[in-house]
Amino acid sequence: MELIKKYVEGNKNRFLMELFELLRIPSISADPKYKNDVLKTADLVKAHLDKIGIQNTELCETSGYPIVYGERIIDESFPTILIYGHYDVQPPDPLDLWKSDPFEPEIRNEKIYARGACDDKGQFFMHLKAVELMLKNNLLCCNVKFMIEGEEEVGSENLETFVKNNKEKLKADVILISDTGIIANDTPSITTGLRGLSYLEVEVTGPNRDLHSGLYGGAVANPINILTKMIASLHDEKNRVNIPNFYDDVEIISEEERNEMAKAPFNLNDYKNELEINDVHGEDGYSTMERNSIRPTLDVNGIWGGYTGEGAKTVIASKAFAKISMRLVPNQKSEKITKLFSEHFKSIAPSCVNVKVTPHHGGEAYVSPTNDIGYNAAKLAMTDSFGKAPIPVRTGGSIPIVSLFEKELGLKSILMGFGLDSDAIHSPNEHYGVFNFLKGIETIPLFFKYFKELKSDT
Repeated sequence: MELIKKYVEGNKNRFLMELFELLRIPSISADPKYKNDVLKTADLVKAHLDKIGIQNTELCETSGYPIVYGERIIDESFPTILIYGHYDVQPPDPLDLWKSDPFEPEIRNEKIYARGACDDKGQFFMHLKAVELMLKNNLLCCNVKFMIEGEEEVGSENLETFVKNNKEKLKADVILISDTGIIANDTPSITTGLRGLSYLEVEVTGPNRDLHSGLYGGAVANPINILTKMIASLHDEKNRVNIPNFYDDVEIISEEERNEMAKAPFNLNDYKNELEINDVHGEDGYSTMERNSIRPTLDVNGIWGGYTGEGAKTVIASKAFAKISMRLVPNQKSEKITKLFSEHFKSIAPSCVNVKVTPHHGGEAYVSPTNDIGYNAAKLAMTDSFGKAPIPVRTGGSIPIVSLFEKELGLKSILMGFGLDSDAIHSPNEHYGVFNFLKGIETIPLFFKYFKELKSDT
């Protein structure tokens, strides 16, 4: 451990500068105008793998953005750890809410501010630096493979094909992912559950063109008015999702497990103060932490239509749009939920408008066992690094490819992330603690060490 700490301390400034180089590239996979930047980022990730001594590196072409692959096989008889991450980032909008340029990283209050700082450039880069540390100090005790994709933020659209076609290349004993977080810097945790996802776009069309609201208002359907009414009807008075059969397959969590979850540190007042809200909101009968982890949800992620520019323009819009996501829990299938939503949303539309529903992407929920070698290796590693044992937690986020990995590769994924809920991922002023970045680099070599030891004992 001392050797690890010494190397991290001696190289931390270089680690940060290298990360900053990565963060400066706007690798926004959702927006085609950033295509060259996304490709540039893939090149840089490959260059970093080459530099630290990873072999057989390549940019694996897909129908979209390439997957960066590399490996270091030190002994065929040793266990193999497959590291997954993503180099693409969310759009930074709205830009006016950022206190600094989202693609010009800076450190304020010991936090790295930049789009992708936590999700996921800062976190996957920890693994590159941890492997560098192990190679430089002759500590690498497991084979390692890297698979870093560029389409996670748009649903990993081409990863499934890549995984199915490269099962031999990706053969490993466990998958290690840092794209989640911990409860607090003094309260480590390991994510043991993720929600699934169904993401759709809806379009409501009224008249064949924008109309003068004085001449036509009250006589012709206003698509924006109708869309908002339809959206409002998607929750009932108890804040449950109001779609027939939506809850049919929802996993019921036992009171015993709910009681165990409640032991995780959580202060409701701190939570409200952090978000600057007067009160929380959600499904009746569940706590805040249960609402955002073990219960399914439906949220509008964006809504637009009509005139939104400066000043006034009195029109009835021809069209109104919304983007809607549903977070799913174990046993709910994204395809089924997508179909239920589409059928229901069309059925509640009045005859004065036409409705189009376009599915975008989705994925399944995932639960990781807490009694296997991978989890125990992560537990021991974090215990050594933080000085206390981590708490197993379920989180509300989605990483759809995790269930894909288990299905196609037969491998469990260990979600050993180091972010915090307060890191504002997907939001303006995303950041990642310098402490968390360096702590990750310290902890990952310990995971390798304990995984090798525990694997040898079986």
